[in-house]
Parts: sequence; structure tokens; C-alpha cells
Amino acid sequence: MRKESKAFQAEAKELLDLMINSIYTNKDIFLRELISNGSDAIDKLKFKSLTNSHILGEDKDFRIDLTIDKDKREITIKDNGIGMTYEEVEENIGTIAKSGSKAFKKSLDNTGNSEIDIIGQFGVGFYSGFMVAGKIEFTTKSYDSEKGVKWESIGDGSYQMEEIDLDKRGTSITLTIKSGEEYDKYLEEWKARDIIKKYSDYIRYPIYFKDEIINSSKPIWKKDKKELKSEEYNEFYKSNFHDWTDPLMNFHLKVQGSVEYTALLYVPKKAPVDFYTKDYKKGLQLYTKNIFIMDRCDELIPEYFSFLKGLVDCDTLSLNISREILQQNKELTDISKSLEKKIIGEFEKLLKEDRPKYIEFWEEFGRNIKFGIQDMFGLNKDKLQNLLLFKTSLDDNYYTLQEYVDRMGDRTDILYAVGEDLASVKSLPKIEALKEKNIEILYLIDKIDEFSLKTMRDYCGKNFKSINDSDFKLDDSKEKEEEIKKLSEDNKDILNKVKDTLGDKVAEVKLSSDIGKGAVASLLAKGEISLEMERILTSMPGNQNVKAEKIFALNPEHPLFERLKADVNKESFKDLIDVLYTESLLLEGFQVENPAEFIKKLNGLLK
Repeated sequence: MRKESKAFQAEAKELLDLMINSIYTNKDIFLRELISNGSDAIDKLKFKSLTNSHILGEDKDFRIDLTIDKDKREITIKDNGIGMTYEEVEENIGTIAKSGSKAFKKSLDNTGNSEIDIIGQFGVGFYSGFMVAGKIEFTTKSYDSEKGVKWESIGDGSYQMEEIDLDKRGTSITLTIKSGEEYDKYLEEWKARDIIKKYSDYIRYPIYFKDEIINSSKPIWKKDKKELKSEEYNEFYKSNFHDWTDPLMNFHLKVQGSVEYTALLYVPKKAPVDFYTKDYKKGLQLYTKNIFIMDRCDELIPEYFSFLKGLVDCDTLSLNISREILQQNKELTDISKSLEKKIIGEFEKLLKEDRPKYIEFWEEFGRNIKFGIQDMFGLNKDKLQNLLLFKTSLDDNYYTLQEYVDRMGDRTDILYAVGEDLASVKSLPKIEALKEKNIEILYLIDKIDEFSLKTMRDYCGKNFKSINDSDFKLDDSKEKEEEIKKLSEDNKDILNKVKDTLGDKVAEVKLSSDIGKGAVASLLAKGEISLEMERILTSMPGNQNVKAEKIFALNPEHPLFERLKADVNKESFKDLIDVLYTESLLLEGFQVENPAEFIKKLNGLLK
């Protein structure tokens, strides 16, 4: 019988060091890799048996066995799969980067048969064992060989192998675990169960440990949705994604076509406490063929769906070197694009069929959708705009932009008003005047709302317009325009004096009948930066110089305007203008620069 000692191929020692110390960042995955290799070996044998059923013999119950011997510091993983011949061991193990599974898959592709998927790369994943083992020994026997093979190495760049007598086909790998506290845990039963639960729980064959099957059966996401109850979905969510409460909803997607995958996604009932912090990490769990690959694969979902928890399982995903490194980003990109469309479709369906639940989602995570519209200069506008909800002056309910447009008749602009909260925006003087005219206004009460609409620019050909824009008209009749023009000319000196009093605080002072009957003065804005945008941006470091181009508008129909005219040459004129200007700032949500001075002037005027 053959017996020989050999060195790995050139540079194999260097590559082996790289594999052990660099490619795998988590030592726990050695057990996943070896169990996955066993699963792949059984897959190969099952496929071969389709045309040669006799090769199975009496050993037809496929399984993987795990044993731990603490005294000997040994862990053994055994399968009754296809096994290897002497030549196959030398080819697949002696050449570290050789992929036995890859070659097997290629041979199937050449025959046009794609019924089996093999992801294992025995010559690579096998060597992850050296992260925890000072010595690896395995024995194997091919279904197509009378002799078995014994192979062993201490990971020093050389190995010994010999032919031996073995009764049954399959492979048994024994790792002698290194000494030291960081390695002792791998000899503990709890650790083995924990690793298998995390990485290999849904491997398609039973894993036996102490005569007990320790992995689950068919994963929940591979089951028919009709077989599953909401309680099962909820329990899976809570146990796998560390939440105490049931999720708000879930999406169970099975996608076929040019890209095929299964996804089980959850919307939490509440956002995590760190959700809006830089420490929060988005991403879905990634599986391939039921094998856990990655915990937070952020390439699978866009940033605006970062609140989603769940997993994606793609049987055809290509992996390179280890199951942690993705070979072709294009595959993930295709899945991500498909998943994004599916998620948007599910939310649109929910909005149509279960509005109360959608509103519950919106109030918790709607800001993410608005961030998505604002991001990338509106690149995602067309995808997300129909998911937006706003409260309006119609009543206290939420409405979509489409519902608003359907009610606006022949008006060309979608009107909106901005405020810190619903109560403050409802109390704006212009709102009452617009409601009297039966003109509906969007209420924007989230800091990001106006930024999102500015990014969108329009919806269904209708432009967005703030009722605080300088060119907004409550009454756009020619008669009113001429009336204001004449009043402005008659009160030119007063307007100039108001401008001199306010100085650089405003760009212009004008008369306007479009600020509401109850208001004597109001601040309007020209240009792209609105008053609300200034207020928000200047609260952020580095944006203190961002200013809206302000216009101070006075209502000539308000009784206080007559007071201004009467006091134009009095000392109290300046105080009155300062008070009116400060009131206008407060109405727009700005802070008073000097509250004590404002109160002093106000009290003086009242006195």
C-alpha cells in the first residue's frame, strides 16, 4: 500500500499562513466549514446515485456526526458522503486553492445538468481547521475505491498520506485542538451547540452529537407560507433578532427568474434605541443553501430600508476562498435591486390594503423613506414618492401625494406649510385664509420634510410651493395687485424707514395682502433656502452662515399698520418694528436672540 510524505506545492506554506491568519476573521467558523464540506460530500453522492443507485449500498441514511474528546483534546466531524480516492486527496488537499466542488460543478455544467449546487471548496475551507488545531488527521474512502486514505499534517507546509483499509465510504476529520484558554472553549459541549445553532442549524442533513440531532429541520423561510402561522414568524423573529416584542409585520418572499432567492424580512414595532446613531449597523443575514454566511450584509438593502431585519438565502451565490468572502458583487447587486423592488411593492400593497398598519409603520420609520428621497439628489424619487404620507388642512388624517393631487382641481402648485408641530402649523395666519378658500395645504412638521420636497421639485407635473415663498399669492387678481402697488407707492417712505430700521436682517420690506387677515407682519423667503431650512441648517455645526433671503411683509389692512403710520416719527417706531420682526421670527420657529430686550420693548409699547 502507498505511503509517502509530501510538501505542499510552491508557496503553499505562505498561502496556508494567509488562510489561517487573514482570510478568516472568526475562528468559530472552522466548524461551519467542515460541516459544510460534509454536506457537500453527501450532495455529490446523492447526485451520483441518481444514475448508479447501487453505490449507496446499505448506508442510505445520510448524516454528519460530531464527537468531542476533552481528554485527548480532539474534535471529529464525520460524514457518509462521496469520500475521496488517493489521487483526489492529493489533488484537492495538496493544492490548497484547488476546489474539488468547483471542478465537480463544472463537470455537471458540461453535461447541462444543474440540479445540484455545491458551494464547498474542500481544499480551502478544510484548512480553516488549523486556526484552532495544531494537527489535523482525516481518513476517507471513496464510493469508487476499495482502499481508504489517511492524511495528516501539523500545518507546517508538509503532509503525510497513506493507503489504509476502511470498511465504509465517507470522510472523518479529527482536529487536535491547540492548548490555551482561547481554544479550550471549543472542547465544551455548549460551544459546539452554539456554533452549529448559529451557522449550520439549517444544513440539509442531520447533525448528530451524543446520539442526538442538534440542528433544526427545514428552515422557516424555506417552508410554504400557507403552512406557517403568525406566531411562528414572530417567535423566529424574537429569537433570532433579539427583540422582546413581536414585529409590526413581515414579508416572506420567494423570488424566481433571472435571480432566485428567498427572503424573510421583518419591520420592528419600534426603532432600536441606537437606530439614529452612527453606531447602528444595517444589513440582513446572508445564507446560501441554508448555511449562515454573514450577519449584517449591508449590500443587500439600501440605506432607506435600514430598519428592516431578516435574512436572504440564495442557493446560487458564488463564494470565493471562504464562505465569508463574496466572489462576484454583481450577484449581490442583482439580488439587492430585486429585493428593493419587492419591498417597495409590499409597502405599496400594505398602504392600499391595510392603511392603519401602514400608518403605524410610517409614524415609526417614515423618516427613512424621506431620507431615501433626499439622498443622491433625488435619484430614488420615482421609486419612493408614492410611499409618502402627509397630514393636510383637510382633516387630521394622513394622505398620499396622489390623493392630494386628485383633490386639487386645476391648481398648478402643491401648497405646503412648515411648522415645528401640528398645532403651530395649524395656527399660521395664512392657513385660515386658505381654508376659507377651500384650498388644501400639506402640513410639514418633520425637519426633513421640506428638504425632501425641494429635492423632488414636483409630483405628477405639479410643483411644490411653500405658502411662505415671497411670490405666493392668496389673491392673485389683477385688482388686488394694482391696489397693493398703489398702496406701496403711497407708503414708500414708511417702507424705506422700516428697511433702515431692520438693516441687513432683511433683504426687502414690502406690503402684502397674502399673509393672512390676522397678521400684521410676516417673514417670507426668496430663493432655494426657505426660512425652515435656515433654521434647521444653522442649528448644525459649520452652517451658521446659511441664511434665507428674508422679506419682511406688512399687511396694510391690519389696524396696527395705521399705528405704524402714526408713529413713524416717534421714538417708539423702532421698538414697534423690532417687536413685529421678532414676533415674525417666533412664528417661523426661530429663537429670540435677546428675550429680555424683547420683553422690555413689548412692555414699553403696551404701557
